[in-house]
Amino acid sequence: MDYEMIKILATSLGLGLLVGLQREFTAHKVAGIRTFSLITLTGTVLAFFAQETGSYWLPAAGAIGLVAILVTGNFLKIYNGKVDVGQTTEVAGLLMYGVGAYLVEGSLMIGVMVGGLTAILLHLKDTLDGLVGKMSKKDIVAIMQFTAISLIILPILPNEVYGPYEVLNPRSIWLMVVLIVGLGLAGYFLYKWLGQKAGTISNGILGGMISSTATTVTYANRSKEVPGISQMAAFVVFVASVIALARIMVEVAVVSPQNIRVIAPPLGVVLVTMIIVGGGWYFFIRNPAQQVEEIPEPDNPAQLKTALIFAGLYAVILLGVAAAKDWLGEGGLLIVSIISGFTDVDAITLSLANTLNRGGIAVAEAWKYMLIASFSNLVFKGGMVLVIGSKKMAKYLLPSFGISIVVGVLVILLWPEGWSF
Repeated sequence: MDYEMIKILATSLGLGLLVGLQREFTAHKVAGIRTFSLITLTGTVLAFFAQETGSYWLPAAGAIGLVAILVTGNFLKIYNGKVDVGQTTEVAGLLMYGVGAYLVEGSLMIGVMVGGLTAILLHLKDTLDGLVGKMSKKDIVAIMQFTAISLIILPILPNEVYGPYEVLNPRSIWLMVVLIVGLGLAGYFLYKWLGQKAGTISNGILGGMISSTATTVTYANRSKEVPGISQMAAFVVFVASVIALARIMVEVAVVSPQNIRVIAPPLGVVLVTMIIVGGGWYFFIRNPAQQVEEIPEPDNPAQLKTALIFAGLYAVILLGVAAAKDWLGEGGLLIVSIISGFTDVDAITLSLANTLNRGGIAVAEAWKYMLIASFSNLVFKGGMVLVIGSKKMAKYLLPSFGISIVVGVLVILLWPEGWSF
């Protein structure tokens, strides 16, 4: 007895029953639980025949026959006055026939995944329709622009190095653009989902995912206009800064995963410190009566102009890191980290991670410069609060930034060499 064939037939039957169950539950007139089971089994049986006899035209003929049956069924519905413009069940039937045939020659796991996904997609019809119905033109444009950035522009860029120090690789640079734009897009859609309902902590988290610097400017201005919200505005900015540090760890994990075990612990100590400071602030200092309005709707993070600006900035910092290391040694990297941290922590983080991958810097030094860049960004945001925010907001926020920086400097000075988890 061929147990492998029995396993394939059982899998085919199970997938047909699963998808058919969903169609039967929705009371679809074209095909239900029995029809889908038979469709999937037919694909499997014909594929077995083809495998045994070498007549690989049989599955193709079966697919043509299935199309003819589905067309006839739709014709009869129209003839009886039951017009249904939807073709989802018909397409699902063809797909499940293909899955049944694929199980014979292909991967059982892939076949099961496709069958399961088919059932889920059919079941989520109302959910998906509702989701699309809530999207604005701006949301669709953002998705399409991200598609262009990641699936059209990225593949056609040359995967070669150019320029001085051989650090400018167009595809690698644009891949970092895809990563940052993707993170921003995730924050953008989380805002769309939580925007009207987001509380104080959620505002800070969303602000950090979208742009902690923009969040700082927004709430500093707001604290000047409405001094009564200064404490909560400062808290939102601090939470956004915590998320910005967490972003650094995510970016390193994606770009240089082999080094995350060394980089994560020291950065994690500073992150935990900031979380403790923020948690103590929220639970013991806050005034529950204060209210902070939701963050303003962010701009589309997938705009080509934004992507090009980040690509240019990232390329400049790549060159800056290489040139500074060549001309000034480790002191040059310190200067570049401080200056670039004022403008964009993501760019210097990714630059250092890629330099680390090329062997241009030791991992024990890379994380230190990443922390220094993040401290530089904290100083920059603290300066903005002093200039454009209320004095009360600065009074709450600057000590918290100060504690974070002091702990970070101690970590840089005292962290044991080569320690990792």
